[in-house]
Amino acid sequence: MANHKQAEKRNRQRLKRRERNLSHLSAMRTFVKKVRRALDANNLAEAKAALPGALSAIAKAASKGVVHRNTASRFVSRLTLAVTRASA
Repeated sequence: MANHKQAEKRNRQRLKRRERNLSHLSAMRTFVKKVRRALDANNLAEAKAALPGALSAIAKAASKGVVHRNTASRFVSRLTLAVTRASA
């Protein structure tokens, strides 16, 4: 339990940031799942349509510091590779 005003404020800020970060992370995962589900269902058109949204969400999460930039790059690489292989 925080005993000082500044510690109480830092705790409030921490909770706000955590909520915001989880929101970005959840959105990113949802977009990635849309692409993966479309690929699993062999629905290539839907996967290609969902890919730009997923890439945008991943980039946004990386820019906000929610995920590391190398992790974001790995996500982007694997998703685009999966869609490319499915279309070939």
